[in-house]
Amino acid sequence: MEEFDIIIIGGGPAGISAAIYSKSRGMKTLLLEKERLGGLIGKVSTVTHYAGIIEEETGSGFAKRMEKQVLAAGVDVRFEKDVSTDFSKRDKIISTDKGTYVAKAVIIASGNMKRHLGIPGEKEFGSLNAAKDWALFQNKDVYVLGGADGAVKEALFLANHVRHVFIIHFEDKLGSINEFREKVEKTQNITLLLNRRLTKINGKTEMESLELENVITGEKEEIKCPGAGLFIYAGNLPDSSAYDVEKFDGYIKTDEKMQTSLKGVFSAGDVNLKQVRQVATAVNDGAIAAINAVAYINNI
Repeated sequence: MEEFDIIIIGGGPAGISAAIYSKSRGMKTLLLEKERLGGLIGKVSTVTHYAGIIEEETGSGFAKRMEKQVLAAGVDVRFEKDVSTDFSKRDKIISTDKGTYVAKAVIIASGNMKRHLGIPGEKEFGSLNAAKDWALFQNKDVYVLGGADGAVKEALFLANHVRHVFIIHFEDKLGSINEFREKVEKTQNITLLLNRRLTKINGKTEMESLELENVITGEKEEIKCPGAGLFIYAGNLPDSSAYDVEKFDGYIKTDEKMQTSLKGVFSAGDVNLKQVRQVATAVNDGAIAAINAVAYINNI
């Protein structure tokens, strides 16, 4: 088994921040990522409200800059999946599809994973990504499911590139911040379909219709939309099943040092139980976790 001082699981903003701080303090550091560096932020159309971003910065551009920074810092980055862990002893053991590793301290930064609706047609037609797939619908209509910040921001992005955007949301108003709601009101090719739930997606080789249910009246309706696009933003769930630490609703509990219920195991970012989940708070968590993981190692 390869030995490291600190192993970080997850290559989003929290994990990258933790890796940079860990490496800068002389720790032999391994960063494990199952897909690609940047995490979910790498899949959004634009990055907003983060201090120091480049104007009109794309999620993929932001992710590439983080990747460049962590590699320049000399962090050992490996792309491996199927993580399993044994945190029961002082030396922490992590196994993946490619190897088994041991560390003096671990920082969990596994983030969130997409929440699925579990409705017919979702698998076939509900996996589109606005930043990547908008060009498929330049002269067509698209439907965006969700009313939170992420969904509304992507709807606004799509409105600049497609014929018309319909936002489906189960509440009577959008749940996004005022800035995004005001922009929606001023965007002529966005229509709100409020108080509705998506219950079924019909189609064969392309999407043909959507079935909705009014959450107030129970009335059902079918919207014919042949060739349209559907972008689902139904929220996220914590990616925490591989870690035997104390949780609440799947989110990992930590103290102010990002220490979990187990000594030597820290956690950072969106997988944590906390009030605010933003890139800014993820980077903050990663820095705190790394600094305290180093302090833990220096005292064992």
